[in-house]
Amino acid sequence: MNTTTLIKNAKIVNEGKILEGDILIENNIIKEIDTSISVKSADINVIDVEGNYVLPGLIDDQVHFREPGLTHKATIETESKAALAGGVTSFIEMPNTNPQTTTVEKLEEKFAIAAESSHANYSFMFGGTNDNLEQILKVDTKSVAGLKLFLGSSTGNMLVDDPQVLEKIFASTDMVISVHCEDEQTIRENLAECKAKYGDEIPMKYHPIIRSEEACYLSSSKAIELAKKTGARLHVFHLSTGKETNLFTNKIPLKDKKITSEVCIHHLWFSDEDYETKGSRIKWNPAVKTAKDRDQLWKALLDDRIDVIATDHAPHTLEEKNNPYTSAPSGGPLVQHSLVALLECYHKGKISLEKIVEKACHNPAILFDVEKRGYIREGYYADLVIADLNAPWTVNKENILYKCKWSPFEGNTFKSRITHTFVNGQLAYNNFKVLNVRAGKRLTFSR
Repeated sequence: MNTTTLIKNAKIVNEGKILEGDILIENNIIKEIDTSISVKSADINVIDVEGNYVLPGLIDDQVHFREPGLTHKATIETESKAALAGGVTSFIEMPNTNPQTTTVEKLEEKFAIAAESSHANYSFMFGGTNDNLEQILKVDTKSVAGLKLFLGSSTGNMLVDDPQVLEKIFASTDMVISVHCEDEQTIRENLAECKAKYGDEIPMKYHPIIRSEEACYLSSSKAIELAKKTGARLHVFHLSTGKETNLFTNKIPLKDKKITSEVCIHHLWFSDEDYETKGSRIKWNPAVKTAKDRDQLWKALLDDRIDVIATDHAPHTLEEKNNPYTSAPSGGPLVQHSLVALLECYHKGKISLEKIVEKACHNPAILFDVEKRGYIREGYYADLVIADLNAPWTVNKENILYKCKWSPFEGNTFKSRITHTFVNGQLAYNNFKVLNVRAGKRLTFSR
């Protein structure tokens, strides 16, 4: 579909600056950015944003959209629509589906599903296991975002716990290796202790004690040690403790870092004080920890020891979440509300708009070598988000787009609203409505 759109009177947040101006989109590309653009054509679609902010579309480097095999929780179609409503125009999805994405054949089947159903741009992580090194070596590194390893068990049980296998994987691939770091032995011991006391009805407040700071730090530090030994390119997902932030550096530019890290919205927003009211709705792996941990994560994010903000969007049904502790799954839906939550943090003076864009748009593009996305630049794909920072709305069942139909933010009033989302130059979301266009494309990588 060929379209020409002119966005007028925008505050453009990009590359550390906020500039007032216009953006001209032709077909799926940003054609021109200037202080004032005038085009004489009857066919042009003009959107006057009246001083609202235009951001690059967010690139969420860690989501679980549950397809194939777990589609009672979510699908690529439903969750990509929710992503657009949240300003996320590109996502990287995880391999712990059913079947798991641990063979090239299963990877291509997933790409085929997304090509038919995704409303946002997409790529996938290939999953590593204790016995699929041969498959890992077959993967075309230019066709996927990277490799995902679970060094602590989570949904789907893809635990890689053989040290020799782990070292072989680290030494054998050029792909970015993204890791879930929690020490399994520590968790098992802590869980056994709580089960001896409470049985299956362990109070939810013990989740960060079972999946403890020690469990996270032990695993993260070992992964980093192995990456340094083998020269592997390592990305540590979802930091949850202040202690772990000291394992990372801000002394070199992101493009030159071999070891990088990410923090998720829930670890920046909630603390262990919220288990009392939120219960299993904020049960994630790794666990939401203390307010002190949250403060230290913010500090590391702002001083650039943490490189990326993501969601780890991982929906389950409420029926599943309402089970006792030992059978209530970890994870929750977040892609629709990540940007508005970050904008709320901007309103509270915690982070600048420029820093939000750096961590949620620019840096994932740099880290995964994503081609022509993550920035507002001439010649780049027109993945754009328009946000009104003074249009309060409240999260409720009626406006939640996730298939699971719940959110840990339910009842929360956000000051900011996503008014428009463009994917590859096409208006795909407009004021609480996902439009009947499917403009998502497979992400490509400049490697």
